[in-house]
Amino acid sequence: MTVNTINRNSRASSTNAIQTFWKKQSKDILPPVLGVLGFLTVWQIFSWSGLTRLPGPLSVWTDQRTRELLLYPFYDKGGIDKGLFWQTMASLGRVAQGYSLAAIVGIATGIFVGTNPLINKALDPVFQFLRMVAPLAWVPIALVALQQNQPAAIFVIFITSVWPILINTTEGVKQIPDDYNNVAKVLQLSRKEYYLNILFPSALPYIFTGLKIAIGLAWLAIIAAEIVMSGIVGIGFFIWDAYQQNYVSEIILAVAYIGAVGLLLDRAMGYLQSRIVPQEKK
Repeated sequence: MTVNTINRNSRASSTNAIQTFWKKQSKDILPPVLGVLGFLTVWQIFSWSGLTRLPGPLSVWTDQRTRELLLYPFYDKGGIDKGLFWQTMASLGRVAQGYSLAAIVGIATGIFVGTNPLINKALDPVFQFLRMVAPLAWVPIALVALQQNQPAAIFVIFITSVWPILINTTEGVKQIPDDYNNVAKVLQLSRKEYYLNILFPSALPYIFTGLKIAIGLAWLAIIAAEIVMSGIVGIGFFIWDAYQQNYVSEIILAVAYIGAVGLLLDRAMGYLQSRIVPQEKK
């Protein structure tokens, strides 16, 4: 076999590998891309037709103020006059604090309630009642109780996102097979050994389901809370301020930021779940 033949075979193999890769990727990437483009096209056509006063997606670029926000997301002129990157990061910082607190409290309380049937019966109606309260309903209560926007916003995130974590963790603990518990009794496992070897591995898929639901609720809650709270840096208040000044194109751009960040949070949690939860337990 000559050197030229080897090179041709190598190039052919590389070409086939690239083609196979793109065929697989196109099935996953092409449909959502076409769906988004189709949605934006229909939206723009409706805007051009005059059937709605809502600007089309092209207004994000044609409007000078919005174009500057798009091109310069990192500007910081002090106070609340900041680019969308800093507005989004401020909101994400509040989400990180409230969500972390919700995860700690939700998982710990869920395990405690799930391992105590009597307490579960007593508290389940309370949990179900509180989780039905909309995030905006907690805002005035939080402001009255805490007196400041920042802790009030974190509380709203916490109280909104804690329930799916708590309830799913409780359900995961309750669903541990009796055989596992019987084995633990026979082996006389300590509480620590039982938690590490039986409870956590068995309840982990339920816990991650709650965490994944909660991250979306936390992001929605902070947007709603910031819209009501005044004078704070955050993407929610940015939308409210733009609405009051009738900068609709800026609202559209901010909504795009919100959707993109929410999608990234969901995908990140899904990836984390795929790396931690065993495949057979999903």
